[in-house]
Amino acid sequence: MTATLLDLGLDPEIPGLFTRPDYFEVLDRLRTEEPAFRYQPACWLLSRYADVRDVSRDPDRFCSGRGVLMNDPLRRGGQIHGSILHMDPPEHARWRGLVSRSFTPRAIAVLGERVRSLTRSLLDEVPRGDEIDFIEQVAAPLPVLVIAELLAISGPDRRQFRRWSDACIESMDTAEPDLASIAELHAFLEHHVAAHRDDPGDDVASALATAEVDGRPVTAAEAAGYCLALLVAGNETTRHLISGAAQALAEHPAQRQRLAAEPERIPAAVEESLRWVTPIQTFGRTATRRTEQAGVTIEAGDFVVLLYASANRDEAAFGSTAGQFDACRPVDAAHLAFGFGEHRCLGAALARLEARVLFEELLACAPDYEIVGEPSWVSSTLVRGMTALPAVLR
Repeated sequence: MTATLLDLGLDPEIPGLFTRPDYFEVLDRLRTEEPAFRYQPACWLLSRYADVRDVSRDPDRFCSGRGVLMNDPLRRGGQIHGSILHMDPPEHARWRGLVSRSFTPRAIAVLGERVRSLTRSLLDEVPRGDEIDFIEQVAAPLPVLVIAELLAISGPDRRQFRRWSDACIESMDTAEPDLASIAELHAFLEHHVAAHRDDPGDDVASALATAEVDGRPVTAAEAAGYCLALLVAGNETTRHLISGAAQALAEHPAQRQRLAAEPERIPAAVEESLRWVTPIQTFGRTATRRTEQAGVTIEAGDFVVLLYASANRDEAAFGSTAGQFDACRPVDAAHLAFGFGEHRCLGAALARLEARVLFEELLACAPDYEIVGEPSWVSSTLVRGMTALPAVLR
């Protein structure tokens, strides 16, 4: 007898949902059987593409200011200061505009050769024929190096960034967060931003250090919080995109071979990888009033969880092959791996650039790389990604 959805114990607030062996089957059932599923009183899971997109672009009905993370302090009566994730219009647009010009596709394209140089240096250091951890030696270092470039951070400080970033992500789902590492990062960023106030350059830290909001200067603490959000988002999500794409291509050698022979197809493959991997699995919104969505009545104050991975495998949006990885899939419907609406990922163009360059270089120098063991997975309420991926580059 098939278990009901209620029997499955689906709770996105408990780490581990994304790594269940039946996770994607559960998402299929949610979309088919109960696209608005109440997993706790006043808490809903939305699983269909159309509903996730509708809620994402309607901050008047569904706001971010009351919490967006599954275990968000704002949902428990706590406070978070200065995080752009928790801002609603019009405040969100004012803060996003401080650095948005640094992240346009045209601005990011200028970084192309620098990203390629960093990528080649990383791959040159990887021993051929020996087992490596693809995360440790390829997928994790590249995003850290690139975001450090944008923030004008050089030298030994870059080596701390992964530890600091990991501590921030882990703090969302643990009763004993590494507060010392988080405090170190925030203090470092405040000092770094302050140093750029009197001697600004052409970088994101300088843009924040010299910015004004509502006619007043942005404080060092506010700028540091902004930098911290960019660092964590740019590091964690791109790492999981790169490692997830590497695994998917290894599992589909014919597709990988075609990309190696026709590298002009790699940008489309990156889009398919974003759809397939969906590094960020969930964000939430709070209903500002009684409303209807996905055929149910949602009351004011209800928390609505957007299941991006489910939306990205919705046959209504991506056709009958939505449950298959196809690196040569035509880019028709827009995937939701970067979110949608005013909170769409600021670093989307940067993530695309890093992934495209990495796979251009990887498939040029090691097109027959192998995944030689089972990955280890993050236990999280935010991301679905690997902590280790055994591989051999040949």
